[in-house]
Amino acid sequence: MRIGVVLPPCGADGAASVASQARHAESCGLESVWKGDHLITADPVLDSVVMLTAAATATERIKVGFAVLVLALRPVALVAKQVATLQLLSRERVLLGVGIGDPAHGEAGWRAVGGCLAGRGRRTDAALEVLPSLVTGKSTVVAAEPVRLAPSATMPPLLVGGNSAAAIRRSAWYGDEWFPAFPATKAVAAGARTLSRFADSIGRPVPGITAGVCAALGNVPAATVERQARALSRHGSAKEMRDALAVGKPSKVAERFAAFGEAGADRVVVTPFGGEWYRQVELLGEVVDHFA
Repeated sequence: MRIGVVLPPCGADGAASVASQARHAESCGLESVWKGDHLITADPVLDSVVMLTAAATATERIKVGFAVLVLALRPVALVAKQVATLQLLSRERVLLGVGIGDPAHGEAGWRAVGGCLAGRGRRTDAALEVLPSLVTGKSTVVAAEPVRLAPSATMPPLLVGGNSAAAIRRSAWYGDEWFPAFPATKAVAAGARTLSRFADSIGRPVPGITAGVCAALGNVPAATVERQARALSRHGSAKEMRDALAVGKPSKVAERFAAFGEAGADRVVVTPFGGEWYRQVELLGEVVDHFA
């Protein structure tokens, strides 16, 4: 089981900590660090591309992942240029999670770039059709214009985010992995079966699965767990969200991660809650040791 961690959300006050956070995760043996993406949210948020560039250039081994890049917010050629550059700067440590964008953030960010929330799935599919060839430097027609970007880079693994049937189909069509957010283990197992059937029907290899998981390691008050389950209620019922959480000492959390593995996931990307981030990462390092 590969284990990654989401970097803590921060605005300007936390910008200087990105490099030290990434180095800390690397020193604790985690496989990857991750950053979400959007233009305008309720709380201040740093740009995902720049933040992951800071993480990559401060480290040697750990992978840097988007959880997930909202592809339709940007022109696809610009995304390809940024991804290729980050691949080169990181020495091919990018994990490219992409998604259509969470409607909970509203339409302000979409309007600010001249877009709209409606139709973002279709625009994401169109971008995914050409993104790999743009990153790898092939001549590609974009908006009726032949484009060849240089320098080129290796296309990173593509993880398609989302829990819906459409996201599973998109993963089978375009992805190397399916990346559901905060699923219960039974949802991962059901999605894995659907993913396999659909990939087989179109003659593509069955994508792997990375599961986004919320975890609190150590002695965690029951009220904290209940509060987190309620906060995730838009992803499912409170009971389903309680079942999706990983809580307790590292050995118990390792058992929960193993259950995700049995359901079909071979990576978990952890959003810590209920504790100081650096300490949570140290405890996640102990979970890594359980899988060594």
